[in-house]
Amino acid sequence: MLRSAILAASRSARLESLLAKAPFSRDIARRFIAGEGGADAIRVATELAADGLTTTIEHLGPATTTTEQARAVRDEYTRLLRRIADAGLAESAEVSVKLSALGRSVDEQLARELARDVCAAAADAGTTVTLDMEEHTATDTVIDTLEKLRGDFPSTGVALQAYLRRTEADCRELSFAGSRVRLCKGAYPEPESVAWQTALDVDKSFVRCLNALLSGPAYPMIATHDARLIAIAEDRARWFDRGADDFEFQMLHGVRPAEQVRLAAEGYTVRVYLPYGPNWYGYLARRLAERPASAAFLGRALTNRR
Repeated sequence: MLRSAILAASRSARLESLLAKAPFSRDIARRFIAGEGGADAIRVATELAADGLTTTIEHLGPATTTTEQARAVRDEYTRLLRRIADAGLAESAEVSVKLSALGRSVDEQLARELARDVCAAAADAGTTVTLDMEEHTATDTVIDTLEKLRGDFPSTGVALQAYLRRTEADCRELSFAGSRVRLCKGAYPEPESVAWQTALDVDKSFVRCLNALLSGPAYPMIATHDARLIAIAEDRARWFDRGADDFEFQMLHGVRPAEQVRLAAEGYTVRVYLPYGPNWYGYLARRLAERPASAAFLGRALTNRR
């Protein structure tokens, strides 16, 4: 019920407006978000690199409802990728992008063309792109776009959500050499017909998907903060004779930073999901829905205005 309430709040324009104007809101957001501009993202990515952490950077912009907005998002990513190259971060920083930000709901073909532009800019910068996953109705479009992009940009990655019933099969389909797959639990509200509904069932699916990826030649990107799943991932990696450079862990900026540093110190690649931009409210709400225990942190911040 808490997860459903948080997701409902994430879609409330009134609540977003209220929180965005509150003087304490930016302090809350700062823990999880680099800042509003690309320079902020580069600054934080540089700091994380100094701690031995890699990053995947995403721009949080307004909802894309026009072709002009979609092209503006493409241009923002192009500028960001130039910044990554200029800062010497190409070996440690990549970018993540949603097809919806590139106009999927406006013109699907345009979104694919703009995604190609972002991939080309990433290749010029010496890095790569991961396509974020969204609601289940977008899954086929995202995977189809991935397949088309990989012809010219084979390092392009994709996120898959373990709470969808189809994801284990998708993991097996995408478990081939050179394939980069980010496995996360998922945070969009989905019906029981397409998604597991209990935490236990989602965790079981996550482990099955993990086995499917680790058993093949793909490069798994294991996105979880769950200590139990991290331990299982380490165990399964050993079982499948995976070295520390044959997969990576991914975590959100501001969530379990000590664990991120610990895993990196043990030789694992740890990639921090680093968002920036002015439209932080929906992102933060979805992250709390993924990990409702974090809502306690937000609650304390909202009631303490000192």
